[in-house]
Amino acid sequence: MSGREAILGKIRSQVGADQDPATRRTTVADRLAKAPRGIIPKRGQLDPRAQLKLFCDRAEAVQTTTTVVKDYSQVAEAVSDYLRSRNLPQAVRMGTDPRLEGADWSKAPNLTRDVGPSDGSDPVGLSHATAGVAETGTLVLTSGSDNPTTVNFLPENHIIVIDAADIKGDYESALDQVRSMAGKGLMPRTVNMITGPSRSGDIEQTILLGAHGPRSLHVIVVEG
Repeated sequence: MSGREAILGKIRSQVGADQDPATRRTTVADRLAKAPRGIIPKRGQLDPRAQLKLFCDRAEAVQTTTTVVKDYSQVAEAVSDYLRSRNLPQAVRMGTDPRLEGADWSKAPNLTRDVGPSDGSDPVGLSHATAGVAETGTLVLTSGSDNPTTVNFLPENHIIVIDAADIKGDYESALDQVRSMAGKGLMPRTVNMITGPSRSGDIEQTILLGAHGPRSLHVIVVEG
């Protein structure tokens, strides 16, 4: 036995992986099927109304602004109002998400919507989140033509719409939401977890917003 084989043998023995290949395959398949959870903090284990408040509080703690609207008929006005408050042009880049397409855009007649991936020239991106995490104010976005990943990172300003019902207490529950989209084992190509606008403290420990993505993040929560 070579030194390499001896070392790997000891590792396999210590972690209990010295079973035959069939047993190891069964163990792996069983773990993937059950998706066991680790220790989940109690902070997010609240009723839906309290989870929504915690989500907004945690998001605002990391320089995210939030707006809560009753239903999708108010989304267009909320987007337009935010752009006006930031002195931004009435124009957004977005994908083909049916929830966003179904919003009543006639209520924002001066707002221009460009559809498709961003090439970096768009000042504002508009996305729809798959899930949110109340304990940290994190948004979970999945890739696809409905919500192109480029819209998450290339525009200077990012607006994300999320259904209140999709805000979960913890990351594990948010990942369950992602898995439920297409079924077990069919995860999207990319899952982005976004907590606040892009930032870096690498230079003299001074926080710089927009270091590797949008410098501002606004969340619109749809209650109904």
